[in-house]
Amino acid sequence: MALELGLDTFGDVTVDSNGERLSDAQVIRNTIAQAVLADSVGVDFIGIGEHHRNDFAISAPDMVLAAIAGQTTRIRLGTAVTVLSSDDPIRVFERFATLDAASNGRAEVILGRGSFTESFPLFGFDLADYETLFTEKLDLFVHALTEQPITWSGSYRTPLVDQDVHPKTESGRLKAWIGVGGSPESVVRSVRSGIPMMLAIIGGDPRRFLPYVDLYKRAAEQLGVPQMPLGAHSPGHIAATDELAREQLWPHFRVNRDRIGAERGWPPVTEAEYLNEIEHGSLYVGSPETVAQRIAATAQALGLDRFDLKYANGTMPHEQLMASVELYGTQVIPRVRELVA
Repeated sequence: MALELGLDTFGDVTVDSNGERLSDAQVIRNTIAQAVLADSVGVDFIGIGEHHRNDFAISAPDMVLAAIAGQTTRIRLGTAVTVLSSDDPIRVFERFATLDAASNGRAEVILGRGSFTESFPLFGFDLADYETLFTEKLDLFVHALTEQPITWSGSYRTPLVDQDVHPKTESGRLKAWIGVGGSPESVVRSVRSGIPMMLAIIGGDPRRFLPYVDLYKRAAEQLGVPQMPLGAHSPGHIAATDELAREQLWPHFRVNRDRIGAERGWPPVTEAEYLNEIEHGSLYVGSPETVAQRIAATAQALGLDRFDLKYANGTMPHEQLMASVELYGTQVIPRVRELVA
């Protein structure tokens, strides 16, 4: 399949041109505008993250995606990610099958455990069950994907006996991915479920994920599963020049990284670390040519079928995000396709 090129956002709460924090409502409206622009400039996919904390405005991505669906015609619509562990798999399927109908078959869902844990106490789940919740709920979701009556039992909800789920998709199969952060068990789980893997590569040389790519292919062969598409998601920012892109992103990247780092016991990030990640890691920052060269190199090294750029990283103003989206669609995507052809 041809390389697909998408965008992701977590709906970071941003600031205006004076540095004042925007309301959650305005951030959501701005996110919709960014997705509409992405559709018009040829981006293949827009992914909206799910979070339940005050630095991200979007807790119900499927609602935002439905609003985007009504204002777009071709871009695929999905999540980045849906936190399946603290949701109900049947409701997830129903919501995205509904989005698929409303968008004429453009819905996708990327399932994951999320990088934050606020949804667990919020919805009444025990963090001690972190691993088993995801495993069991993924199993039920796989049953729902068949669009056949479900007979199933587990530990965290009542059993289902010959239960039909509606609506059905017109294609007969809702498109889904599993977000994988980099554990062998997660790679094999993706293959066993028959749901393609989306690698979350948020730091370091992307080639360090080659062993997981190899495991993904070997597991499919050994389990008799057809080879599935492979995707990856990484952060970045695009501006007219390398220098401008780095200058624009740095203060917002620092605030975002240090806020999360303080919660997790990390030291404050330095500008040298930031620049090293741009030069040698998984931060795709620069001019359209620079970012295109780096995306193409990663796609070829890992054998990707899809690459999603997380274009919103911290408090960066809407106007700069819009400019980044436009450059991605009009200049980066065509150039990447030239390079990997």
